[in-house]
Amino acid sequence: MSALYTKLVANFIFPIQERLKHHDTVAVRKKMDESQWWPRERIEALQLDRLRNLVSHAEQHVPYYRELFEKIGLTAASIQSLADLQRIPFLTKPIIRNNQERFKSDKAQHLSRFNTGGSSGEPLIFFIGSERVSHDVAAKWRATRWWGVDIGDPEIVVWGSPIELTSQDRVRQFRDRAMRTQLLPAFEMSEAKLDGFVETIQRARPAMLFGYPSSISLIARHAEKRGQRMSDLGIKVAFVTSERLYDHQRDEISRIFGCPVANGYGGRDAGFIAHQCPNEGMHITAEDIIVEIIDKDGKVLPKGAAGEVVVTHLATSDFPFIRYRTGDVAVLSEKSCACGRGLPLLDEIQGRTTDFVLAADGTIMHGLAVVYPIRDIPGIAAFKVVQETLARVVVQIVPEDGCDSQVEAIIAAGIKARLGQSVDVQVRRVDHIPLENSGKFRYVQSLVVGS
Repeated sequence: MSALYTKLVANFIFPIQERLKHHDTVAVRKKMDESQWWPRERIEALQLDRLRNLVSHAEQHVPYYRELFEKIGLTAASIQSLADLQRIPFLTKPIIRNNQERFKSDKAQHLSRFNTGGSSGEPLIFFIGSERVSHDVAAKWRATRWWGVDIGDPEIVVWGSPIELTSQDRVRQFRDRAMRTQLLPAFEMSEAKLDGFVETIQRARPAMLFGYPSSISLIARHAEKRGQRMSDLGIKVAFVTSERLYDHQRDEISRIFGCPVANGYGGRDAGFIAHQCPNEGMHITAEDIIVEIIDKDGKVLPKGAAGEVVVTHLATSDFPFIRYRTGDVAVLSEKSCACGRGLPLLDEIQGRTTDFVLAADGTIMHGLAVVYPIRDIPGIAAFKVVQETLARVVVQIVPEDGCDSQVEAIIAAGIKARLGQSVDVQVRRVDHIPLENSGKFRYVQSLVVGS
């Protein structure tokens, strides 16, 4: 009965929903199912064709790129190879923040406002159209099907984004029930909450867990501590994303939940960049995304060298992301995957870390809980939160135009609402926030919870 219901959702209910939302998700995923088996050369030819189309649209309909391309003498017709992409200057968060309206295509309709999760320490507001949504959902859908999980299979999502957690209206609740998706808030990790999460997972017997590796591994450890057996629930895969996946987290999740762990890499801004297949290859969504790896001077590096990830998302004509610097560090692989897919591979992802923080009442919270009160405030170029003790948090902010005198009070109130009213929150304005010795930016650091 469960398999029949999954087929009903995947082949009937979900396609109807997507058509009503004017999304091409189903058609895009079917094309992706075919193109993933193409040889590398054919995939690169597709990328070149789509890159020309994106540049053509941008030069005609996007004010920022119209001016930029005219300045550097670039036209769609001059794009003769993927290497010509390097003629376009890099895109950064400050550029988007300073030109937000000018990035919108004059053909765009029904744009949705989105935020980054703040993993770079630089909050960003941007916009996404239906084309981008369709392609991103299709990319995730294809990847879960690699593991035998389809839309309509029972799913537990461990997440902390306000976009998800504040959208639980009746329509959303009905849709989630129809899709058999349950959301567990990663912000709230008290002992009582963790007990409830374990019970929910046991009751739901999901085909897939999806969410932050730090949160899913915490639930796994809590279940083990409580003596709750989780390895016999029939979970096919734990899909983790939005943070760096550490080896100990993979081992804990796999052992306690009795399932393989699939890594996913990407973000709201850059899109679903890569997903892991059962043969362990981290496949780039190459039909939609071109990945470059650059050094500190902006020079494109060869495969096998570690550097910053730069992404061009080919399904972003409404609000283009062309040569977008993610701030993450990774390595492009020289190898091919044993699964036979022609999609290029990422060999190593070094660039995402997120700590937990501890509330005054002992509740363990995802580090993003103290990011969200800050990231949307106008006039903050960058920030860092350090939990020095259970009773004291220090926030460094780099102010820019529009950062008024109320910012400190707003930040303090937001963090107190999450960690407790007794917590002393000190907000300090600084000229810059230094990197860690490793060269990475650590936007949340807790000296209380295992830093």
